[in-house]
Amino acid sequence: MVPATDTQQLAAELGALLSRKNWFVTTAESCTGGGIAYYLTAIAGSSAYVDRSFVTYSNKAKQQLLGVRSATLLQFGAVSDETVKEMAAGAALAANAQLAIAVSGIAGPGGGSAG
Repeated sequence: MVPATDTQQLAAELGALLSRKNWFVTTAESCTGGGIAYYLTAIAGSSAYVDRSFVTYSNKAKQQLLGVRSATLLQFGAVSDETVKEMAAGAALAANAQLAIAVSGIAGPGGGSAG
């Protein structure tokens, strides 16, 4: 895990870059539950480059909010490059952002399956 100070520094650097470019960023988060958006918006002035983000923990939310295809989820699963790419593309479109950060993974006290 990245220490909070490193994460805060990275968020500040990203924010400065986005501000210089006049770009917006969005996040499409699953297992992080909005943690990335938290760090981005903890920076003063972040409303200049963050308008909205998405926490899509369930497959249904990924489909409804981000346009992830059910075929992608069925074939590759929620924790896959294919799904995360669709999450990022859908979030960028929905937020009218030039940059999207998407993440999915296995989290929780029990983790995933042995497979």
